[in-house]
Amino acid sequence: MLDHLGIYASDFERSKLFYRAVLGAIGYKPLHEMTARDTGLVPLIGFGVEHADFWLGGSSAARPVTCGSLHIAFRVKNRAGVEAFYQAALKVGGRDNGKPGLRPEYHPHYYGAFVLDPDGHNIEAVCHEPE
Repeated sequence: MLDHLGIYASDFERSKLFYRAVLGAIGYKPLHEMTARDTGLVPLIGFGVEHADFWLGGSSAARPVTCGSLHIAFRVKNRAGVEAFYQAALKVGGRDNGKPGLRPEYHPHYYGAFVLDPDGHNIEAVCHEPE
């Protein structure tokens, strides 16, 4: 079981705004933020519902960003959450990488949407419920 995961962004402030909007649409909120001075390396912000399980960090020479290398899926409770995620992403500069819809090749109730974040990472919201 995963406890948390982190990614790094080439433009921390731009990505922080993107993830505030996109994750806010599915109930996540910023729970902890640290400056580069606090960490001794890069700024970090942790998002979550009850605890920070998704972390975003800035980049540095010691922590470079490899664009487009990750796929992260956030599970949501219903299909409306998938739609909200997708619309929020497009409003803040996310790029479509798969409109909301059923993906029966995964399983009959797999309803997901995919967007590319500012660094080209494939970010998904998925609901596994029948309706």
